[in-house]
Amino acid sequence: MKKRALISVSDKSGVIEFAKELKTLGYDIISTGGTKKLLLENDVDVMGVEEVTGFPEILEGRVKTLHPNIHGGLLAKRGEESHLRQMEEQGIEGIDLVCVNLYPFQQTIAKPNVSVEEAIENIDIGGPTMLRAAAKNHQYVTVVVDALDYDEIIAELKLHGEPSLEKRRKLAAKVFRHTAAYDSFIAEYMTDVSGEENPERFTRTYELKQTLRYGENPHQQASFYRAPLGSEFSVAMARQLHGKELSYNNINDANAALQIVKEFTEPAAVAVKHMNPCGVGVGSTINEAFSKAYEADSTSIFGGIVALNRMVDEDTAKQLHEIFLEIVIAPAFSDEAFEILSGKKNIRLLTVPFETTNKIERKLTTVEGGLLVQADDTFTLDDADLRVVTKREPTEAEWDAMKLGWKVVKHVKSNAIVVTDAHMTVGVGAGQMNRVGAANIALEQAGVKAKGAAMASDAFFPMDDTVEAAAKAGITAIIQPGGSIRDEDSIKKADQYGITMVMTGIRHFKH
Repeated sequence: MKKRALISVSDKSGVIEFAKELKTLGYDIISTGGTKKLLLENDVDVMGVEEVTGFPEILEGRVKTLHPNIHGGLLAKRGEESHLRQMEEQGIEGIDLVCVNLYPFQQTIAKPNVSVEEAIENIDIGGPTMLRAAAKNHQYVTVVVDALDYDEIIAELKLHGEPSLEKRRKLAAKVFRHTAAYDSFIAEYMTDVSGEENPERFTRTYELKQTLRYGENPHQQASFYRAPLGSEFSVAMARQLHGKELSYNNINDANAALQIVKEFTEPAAVAVKHMNPCGVGVGSTINEAFSKAYEADSTSIFGGIVALNRMVDEDTAKQLHEIFLEIVIAPAFSDEAFEILSGKKNIRLLTVPFETTNKIERKLTTVEGGLLVQADDTFTLDDADLRVVTKREPTEAEWDAMKLGWKVVKHVKSNAIVVTDAHMTVGVGAGQMNRVGAANIALEQAGVKAKGAAMASDAFFPMDDTVEAAAKAGITAIIQPGGSIRDEDSIKKADQYGITMVMTGIRHFKH
């Protein structure tokens, strides 16, 4: 019995050659719309789906393949006598191969200012239905949704007459992943446009970017997936110009560095170790900014990740070259800078389009058996209701230092304290079980640089001991959220030592 293939694709890459090979192998081809037209124009003999269904396409093509003559041919069990008898009674012929890919919904909603009407018109109905039917019946039907599989399928058809059951099952699994992802895009889009903030089910889909050598430790398997419509200002979308493949820890650290450096509009450099900043500097040039970041902690930066928000020039590259770094990430590298840095075989050089608008995304955190979902922490000092709560007002330099500290402290693991001057961090206390402990670490690191510096805290002071420690180290300005029932104790202690204190009214916990 002659075999039949149904081909209906939006992405037409490689489909002409695929169809011609199938014809050579003796397949009759059924097709629809633009695919049928393309194949006929390229001398591939095809029959229209209306010849199979005995019914024309209607409703602007919304209904064409949803017919028993199509789905009976896809879903019939060829080894089941009753199925074969019913097919014969109804004049239904089997379909042995389905090649379908779907309306470009993802590409449609990615367009700026796309209308809801246009998006809805690009929701495919017949395509997913045919794919799911063929995938369900993969014991008898070969189903292909990916043009990258065309050559392998043709090779197996030539060699064995049909792909093995194992291969058909893998193709079916790919189809179900594909249609699940497609439906996920639609669900996410419709949830957003309908304004639903907490849907009863949370659906997201991700695409494999790379298989990693291992995870946080060598005994852990790991992969890196990217959100197809995620922010371009991200490690997932970064372009790697040079160096070894990124590791699991590299990706986490590079992401942390990017999240910090995007806080700054002036030239800024951020050095990160283990997802915490070890040095942040700003300046009139990127070279000056990096010098400050390096000076902030010249020990911890070794083996770290550096993010810069300006093109890396020759002078900055010479400084970077002197240090062992895992990654340098920036908007661009000058030719001279690239030549200098690429002289190191293993250093990873990444570029990210800093000029793009950073897309606000939800933050996802897995827990055992579940998922936590929250909005990104995009709150800045521009949004804050700043209050000077002490007798002394800050000087201009103190304001600059506090603002720098506040931009950094929101990205430090809680409990977090950051000590800064107007141009760089001088002490970072991260991830401590109590706030004064974090302060002591930051102040010890700052040493004599704490004199005249500012202190930033990610959350309120539950007692005045942190202010006491700050005063003894020479801190002159503190910025913190406030909100403790004992705020007045901290304010009085600050006034006692002549420290100026600003409250923001917002905390920045980062667990």
